[in-house]
Amino acid sequence: MTDDLLKTMRISSAGMKAQGTRLRVISENIANADSLADKQGGQPYRRKIVNFKNELNRSIGLDVVKVDHIRNDRSDFEKKFDPNHPAADENGYVLTPNVNPLVEMMDMREAQRSYEANLNVIKASKGMLQGTIDILK
Repeated sequence: MTDDLLKTMRISSAGMKAQGTRLRVISENIANADSLADKQGGQPYRRKIVNFKNELNRSIGLDVVKVDHIRNDRSDFEKKFDPNHPAADENGYVLTPNVNPLVEMMDMREAQRSYEANLNVIKASKGMLQGTIDILK
């Protein structure tokens, strides 16, 4: 039983690590939501997306979640009219990042909830282990 609880804690900690990475990337996206190019023809900040995968953890013999890769979101940039900006094209439009703060906030809430769920699993497992130790005393 204690071996299963330890495995459960390792699985949950892998989930917390993956969601922590996701939160970092979301924070980077939000921080750069207004980052424009500094010269004509340049590109603004491009949103990043975290992709996960299942990976066998050989030490526990079970699949755990891992960050597979962090990729750029290939969706189109928006344009805003600002003819005085150094990155403005010949028509006066500047490309703006493909970051939607509302989407980022929803993703952040989802990542936060997943992180907290994994943390609660670890807390419950720890409590069960402590209960087992108390019984054996």
